[in-house]
Amino acid sequence: MSDISIDTGTVSQPIPVGEIIPWLIFGALMLLAIYFVGAEEGATSIIPGMYVHEWVHDSRHLLGFPCH
Repeated sequence: MSDISIDTGTVSQPIPVGEIIPWLIFGALMLLAIYFVGAEEGATSIIPGMYVHEWVHDSRHLLGFPCH
């Protein structure tokens, strides 16, 4: 068949916490942004009024979220 060998003697190293934290912060900020663009309206609204809705209105349509 082929002469490919797999080295089973290697041990995977854990990822240092200092390298994970920036990605966790970035992921949390992106989830928060998706919430405000996609769901901050009506019954799930955290901030009363239509301020957030009007502020993200165009991005909501650009990303395909219906709002009216």
